[in-house]
Formats: sequence, structure tokens, C-alpha cells
Amino acid sequence: MTRSLPMSVPTEGLPERVTIYEVGARDGLQNEKTTVPVAVKSELLDRLADAGLRTLEATSFVHPKWVPQLADAEELLAGLQRRPGIDYPVLVPNERGLDRALAAGVEHVAIFASATETFAKRNLNSSLDEQFTMFDAVVTRALAEGLRVRGYVSMCFGDPWEGAVDPAQVAAVGARLATMGCAQLSLGDTIGTGTPGHVDAVLDACVAAAVPIGQIAVHFHDTYGQALANTLAALRRGVTTVDASVGGLGGCPYAESATGNLATEDLVWMLDGLGIAHGADLDTLVATSAWMAEQLGRPSPSRVVRALGG
Repeated sequence: MTRSLPMSVPTEGLPERVTIYEVGARDGLQNEKTTVPVAVKSELLDRLADAGLRTLEATSFVHPKWVPQLADAEELLAGLQRRPGIDYPVLVPNERGLDRALAAGVEHVAIFASATETFAKRNLNSSLDEQFTMFDAVVTRALAEGLRVRGYVSMCFGDPWEGAVDPAQVAAVGARLATMGCAQLSLGDTIGTGTPGHVDAVLDACVAAAVPIGQIAVHFHDTYGQALANTLAALRRGVTTVDASVGGLGGCPYAESATGNLATEDLVWMLDGLGIAHGADLDTLVATSAWMAEQLGRPSPSRVVRALGG
């Protein structure tokens, strides 16, 4: 029996090509309670590169006290065989994190902002407004060093403490990061409560705040099964960069029953069905997810990985 493949039916109004921003090695693993060996993380990145992915978020320079799983950031990057043509961005929370990233020879960093007051206080120990002072120093230095900077905006579609988030507030945060010098903004549905109409509303607000669609990426969690629907809504609006995590690695600590990030394989299946180019090989991705599931001792939550026997 031949393996199932989606029928490719190109659809008008969608991008010809999408960049998959793979976050499995960082966002996918950061909440794992059992330490994943650095050799496994390095092999995961190598396998993802073999699968054709060209943007691989490698790690984070957050203080080890807060994210023990990524305490090996320097060791990982020192031993990683970085390949030509592949981007290995890292997350930096502050100037100290940037110092570590520069010493490790990275070329692309990301900062992590909040769209809500409560999450800014809980995650960044600052107010919604004060976070920009901290980030301005990081972005200014990074740009002066010739680095590219991405800006994550969390809680864009809902906050577990504040509830619904005004799209205009999301757009205002994004606009300030863009003005600061962030080349790309990744709008995160951190607790997975967004729906397609909500995606339209947030993107409308961003455009109204002078943030162009071409500067926006989307980062959806599948807590309520909406990640692919939300992604399609964003693609229809012209978004061409989608964050995803191999095998659906990762989860949201702020929502019960969260199934984590949009699985890269599930995204690839949909893109293949829509005739949208992306450069990734599904079989290699599925094999990588099956291998990683063995390392973690549990099955992958990706629907496609399970359907194809990974």
C-alpha cells in the first residue's frame, strides 16, 4: 500500500511559498522536565536541516535558573556544525543574554515581548511599557553588531489572567518593536484561544498601526484545535512565515490540556495540499519526530506523524 499524500489543489489568494520557522529545538524543548542531552539537541537540529528546513531556532540565552533545559546553550552552539544557508536564531531576554549570544557567534536573535500587562509582570518582571526600555537597549546593540532581530509578541489572542486582548493593544506593541528595529514580528497565540476571525482582527489592527503584513509571522498553539485554521486565515492575508515545532513539541504552561505548538508535519501536509512551496521533506520530518519521540519516551501529538506511523 502506498503512503497517503494530500492532493495538491493550488488556491487563489495564497502565497506561492511559505517560510517555516522551526522552533522545536528551543520552544519545543524548553518546558521538558527531564534534561535532554546536548548531543540529542544537536542531532535534532542536524536532522531538521536534513529535512530541508532553513530556519532553525536553536536555543535561548535565558538565565539557567528560569529555563534549566536550555542551560547548555553555549555548549550546544559550540559543538553544532552550522551549515551554510541555514539560519540558527537564538532567543535573548536582555543585554546579558545578548552578550552570551555574541560570544557564541550568532547572527540572528529574537526578543520576547508581551502584549499584556499581567504577562509582562509575570514573565519579564516589568510593566507593559517598561519592557520597551529593556528591549530597546538589546535591539540597538544587536543591530550595531550587524545581527538581525526578530520580535516575539506573546498573548496576542488571549491572556489566562486578563482574558480577551484588544487587537489594537497587540498592534501597538508590535509597532513599537518594529520601530525599534525588529525586522520580523511573530504574533503568538500563547494559550491557543484564537480563531480565524480573531486572526483577521489582529492583522487588521497591525496594518492600521503601519505594520506591514510582510513583516509579520504567526505562532499558533493548538490547544483548542485551531492552529491550522488560524494559519490558513493568516496565509489568506498574505503572511508568509509560519512558526512550527517538529512533532508538535512544546506546550503552554498557562492552559490546561494544551497540546503545544503547531506541528511542523501538520503544517507541511496542509501546505502540500494547497500547492504552496516550503522546501521541507515530509518523510524526513516524520522520521525525525518518531526518533525524537523515542528520546522523550512518549508519542508525538502530531496528527500527521501518527497517521503515517511515525
